[in-house]
Amino acid sequence: MNSHHDVLIIGGGPAGTSTACILADHGHRVLVIEREKFPRYHIGESLIPFTFGPLERLGLIPTMKKSHFTKKYSVSFVQPDGKRSQPFYFFNRYDRETIAQTWQVQRSEFDLMLMNHARAKGAEVREETTVTKLLKDDNGRVIGVEVQTKDGKKEHLLAKLVIDASGKEAFSTLREGWRMKDPYLNKVAVWTYYKGSKRETGIDEGATTIAFVPNKGWFWHIPMHDDMVSVGVVAEGKYLSREGVKDPKKMFEREICENKWIEEHLSEGASTGDYWITSEYSFHSKFGASPGLLLVGDAYAFLDPVFSSGVMLALKSGVLAADAVHAALQANDLSPQRFEEYSRLMREGVENMRKLVYAFYDPNFSFKEVVMKYPDAGGEITDCLSGDVNKDYSSLWSKIREFAPIPDELPYGMPMAA
Repeated sequence: MNSHHDVLIIGGGPAGTSTACILADHGHRVLVIEREKFPRYHIGESLIPFTFGPLERLGLIPTMKKSHFTKKYSVSFVQPDGKRSQPFYFFNRYDRETIAQTWQVQRSEFDLMLMNHARAKGAEVREETTVTKLLKDDNGRVIGVEVQTKDGKKEHLLAKLVIDASGKEAFSTLREGWRMKDPYLNKVAVWTYYKGSKRETGIDEGATTIAFVPNKGWFWHIPMHDDMVSVGVVAEGKYLSREGVKDPKKMFEREICENKWIEEHLSEGASTGDYWITSEYSFHSKFGASPGLLLVGDAYAFLDPVFSSGVMLALKSGVLAADAVHAALQANDLSPQRFEEYSRLMREGVENMRKLVYAFYDPNFSFKEVVMKYPDAGGEITDCLSGDVNKDYSSLWSKIREFAPIPDELPYGMPMAA
């Protein structure tokens, strides 16, 4: 038995390491348990403007500005015929010195940077160590975890609180029976990386491009450093696997010709050869916490990546959770009720972004039409898409519902599990 930590964190991704950074900086004894050896591959390269806040709180803005990550100033949309919208430049709405410029990151490097930052703040990190079980006392309170090292050795680790930041795998969510699939966002993503392909020039070189597939889905096109581009297609699984196609490479290559802009930009350069696939990835946890356990990042809710909100939500979740846990440790009260405000804020943020994702997928919906009828809606749409998700958007939803039937909030249940 090992019980010299205040907090155990399952997972060394952005949610887990951002939580660890702040807790360790406060002097708490923190252990991050990560099953892989960093650097490791991970999808999700594009940061949105309001990622600036969590990065600033972590003290990483100077590091990001010195990095070789591609600078991102805008996002644009492309119709199937190749017609590209005027890029939306963040500096037309936001301060040029802060959130108006963000980055396209290689996640293996970015996540390692976060992990090393947590170590520098005093957090302990164990890599290549797999959490195999939640340990509970006779009252059902989580008191620690069972882990297994790469050589097969098992150990029980105890702490005052276990934080699940295991990402899409959602270790605790699955084991506690809390995982709920989104009834509408059951998509499949297939992606690869191109080197030497065509990209825009000047300030548009680092722009994220969303390219539509007729009535079916969309491509992402994310330029990164070292002349690499992340590019993938998202659509219904039945559509991508039609005619019995199961090979991710064949799925991807068949869709290239469905958007002329994508076809043109991938006509140069070559794929790196690896093709990845993931399916039915939108879900949420019925609860955010239970006695001795708190969920952060994707382990709490995983949302369709069309608006690149994943890393921002993970970092925001980590920062908010760390503040709540620090206050709870100081008060010597780690009851689930201490984390209700954290859970509420994260649920609100995910819900607001989710409504825009629903509207996006409606085949008869157009953001342009909403803004033409309600010019003031443009700013609110931009703010939510940029990551300013904890605002009252009720007026915006009323306007959008005239064009698309956005569902009400999902049946989450109570914020806390008894």
